[in-house]
Amino acid sequence: MSMYRQLWLAIILSTLLASIGSLLASTLNSRAYLNEQLRMKNADNATVLALSLSQKNIDAVELELVVAALFDSGHYSSISVSDSNGKEFITRVAAPEKTAVPAWFIQAFPILSTPGQAQISSGWKQLGTVSLVTQSSFAYQTLWQSTKDMMATLALSGLIAGYLGTLILRRLRKPLSAVIAQANAMTERRFIIAPESKVPELRQLSTAMNSTVSLLKSMFAEEAERLETLRRQANTDPVSGVANRSHFMAQLHVMVEAEDAPAGSLIMLRLSHLAEINKQLGRNKVDTLLKRLGAVLNHQASQLPEAFAARMNGTDFALLFRQTDAALVAASVLDLISKELAEIENNPVTAYLGYGQFEFGISPGALLSQVDEALASAEIGGVSAVRQAAPLDIAQAPRSSEEWSKLIHRALEQQWVKLALFPVVDFAKKTSHAESALRLMFGGEWFPAGRFLPIAERLGLTDKLDLAAINLGLNELSRNSQMDDIAINLSAQSIQNPAFREQLRALLLSRPAVSKRLWLEVPENGVFANLDAFRAFHRDVSASGCKLGVEHFGRQFDKINLLHDLKLDYVKVDAGFIRGIDMNAGNLAFVKGIGSIVHRMGLQIFAEGVSSSGELSSLSELGIDGVTGPMIGQSTETS
Repeated sequence: MSMYRQLWLAIILSTLLASIGSLLASTLNSRAYLNEQLRMKNADNATVLALSLSQKNIDAVELELVVAALFDSGHYSSISVSDSNGKEFITRVAAPEKTAVPAWFIQAFPILSTPGQAQISSGWKQLGTVSLVTQSSFAYQTLWQSTKDMMATLALSGLIAGYLGTLILRRLRKPLSAVIAQANAMTERRFIIAPESKVPELRQLSTAMNSTVSLLKSMFAEEAERLETLRRQANTDPVSGVANRSHFMAQLHVMVEAEDAPAGSLIMLRLSHLAEINKQLGRNKVDTLLKRLGAVLNHQASQLPEAFAARMNGTDFALLFRQTDAALVAASVLDLISKELAEIENNPVTAYLGYGQFEFGISPGALLSQVDEALASAEIGGVSAVRQAAPLDIAQAPRSSEEWSKLIHRALEQQWVKLALFPVVDFAKKTSHAESALRLMFGGEWFPAGRFLPIAERLGLTDKLDLAAINLGLNELSRNSQMDDIAINLSAQSIQNPAFREQLRALLLSRPAVSKRLWLEVPENGVFANLDAFRAFHRDVSASGCKLGVEHFGRQFDKINLLHDLKLDYVKVDAGFIRGIDMNAGNLAFVKGIGSIVHRMGLQIFAEGVSSSGELSSLSELGIDGVTGPMIGQSTETS
């Protein structure tokens, strides 16, 4: 029996016992009072009758008539007159009177009406004795009515006591339930702070639990900070503070090879005569200059989607981001860099910038070559300048936003949509689930998501595309009960839309059996940039039973403490940390540390973008739950 039921039982029993005791005591007291009143009434009436008869010198016939008249009034149950020798010569006894009082009550609480007696005399001579008993039915009715009133009063008091008890139990139950929920959350590796109770004893418990949660959070935060420091050391240029070349190349491969990712731009910066300024000012001052230039690039990257800056070599820098309008960004970078260089006296350094665009299907080498040609073109002029790379050979003709909107809507209406599925396996070659990428058909040709997602985001159509992908996944799972689970990646823009969240919730709840085999994942940058929206999304879909995760994880690992109160199922480490991990001890330690922390949080961890046997072999020693990427297997497509 639960504690609350025991408390309720205690309240009910104590109230019931108190009510029964009060009722019994009240009834007995009332009966005793009525007994005494009847005794006194009998005595008084007998005295009055005897005195009346003593003052009259009446014969036996007249005496009998007086007694009969008095008895016929109905107020007495019996009247008797006896002579001086105690012999009764007149007796009147009434039949039991009918009453509304229950018989059981009369038996349980009998009222004893003591007969009233008085002497009939003539002067000093005793003539006889009169004895009478008043009817007790009126006393029973009075006792019964008072008992009923007392019962009603006690019942009302019991209801009030129950209501007050309910309020008290609720006051106790709310903080206790919060502590229980907090403890359950800890078993699920979620760490939440519960409000402290106003009840002193419970306040001590909630304070102790909150202290434990805070301690665990601080431990995770310290570990996350240590791993973030390790990540920076492994992937950051120590002088300028931007990413180093190896990390840049890994991220570049990821950004141009992801078919579901939007297009982007690459800007390269070259500083001329840096060696001369190094001799002129000394190494320390040049390092300070490079640090300031790195801060400029990092600040610019923070203003752009999925952007990061890198130092390619001693004089070359790069800025990579998910945005095709790079001209304004390049002009802004040149202006900021020129202001930094203008502070150097007799400055011989010149800044040259080249930029180009990329999308899925372009090799990193081709992109770097095109941008390097633009950079060389800028250097020919001998003054700080920006040059654009020649258009890359991409099989996509420019289209207006209106035309793209019509094409996307038509593809959705005609159901010219399908999913490309990529296996995610563990190290025993057992498939965990399949990642999916949406494809649309335009003009008889199937286009990968990277070709239409950027314009879909600008047109606000990602929610329709995401719902179409989820429907495809659910239909595929329904058709094939033996099929592996399917993961659908959702746009950060979609989860911010309350209408999308409500439609998704209704869709998942309408198909509960297959929803449990669906994995939904949101990019890391979308999660932390829209944390409130992600919490709302988590709250809306968690009841469906589908798994929730974060993909492209690791770049903002230091913010993992913001997810402690959410019940996630898995994370997928960004391919930029996986690329070349077999030759990068820093990334190897970083991924191992991520795995240790997320496993303690009760989450699974998968590695994205595995492209070589060396990477696969290194990951097998890190406790990773599964891997995906070109090395794992070819994609399949839904019908």
